[in-house]
Amino acid sequence: MSAPARAFTVRHVQLLRALFAAAAALMITFSPDHSAAIGFSVFGGFTAASGFILIVGAWVVASAGTRWPYILLATLDLAAAIVSGIPTWRTDAAFFIVVIVWAAVSGLVELIAGLRARRTDPAGKDAIVVGAFGLLLAVILLLIPFDFTLQYSVDGPGALTLSGIILAVGMFGGYAAIVAVFLAIAGLSPRLTGQKDATTTGAADAADESTTTGGTA
Repeated sequence: MSAPARAFTVRHVQLLRALFAAAAALMITFSPDHSAAIGFSVFGGFTAASGFILIVGAWVVASAGTRWPYILLATLDLAAAIVSGIPTWRTDAAFFIVVIVWAAVSGLVELIAGLRARRTDPAGKDAIVVGAFGLLLAVILLLIPFDFTLQYSVDGPGALTLSGIILAVGMFGGYAAIVAVFLAIAGLSPRLTGQKDATTTGAADAADESTTTGGTA
């Protein structure tokens, strides 16, 4: 006896994460203001939404032994969202610190989770790539001085200033755009023949075992 197919699967988690990342990328791309306040607002909304969908995924998608990455990533996302919402902390230096710490830790967690699951879960390889993107974002932001300032001029607008925070917010927007595209492709791509989500396979195995033993513990 096979378990019924779940209405909400890993694919849906990936697609919703892609949607939130795309929204963050678009807001930053079309915003003329790349200040720390705007950056924190977009980053906080992105991490809050991502954290919520990961919590849902932990209890609806993941099996008992595979919930830890979802829960840990959701905790990191929600903690980053809370910190981002504190008005007095919305400084240039704080944006660098918060985003670097979040990108490094969450990227490492997702990378490790993907490496552990890559043999049994088709989504494991996707997690490896997303985790690597997070670590790359952390490294790039570490290379940008938060107090960097460059004065330049162009025809029309005249004198302009390129600052570290403008670069940092722009880099986060670029990260969000790349993650959105990658997760959208991953969520929409067909699995190889014979492959199933690990959670669905686990549920089916549990149902078969229960049928064999007559439903006894």
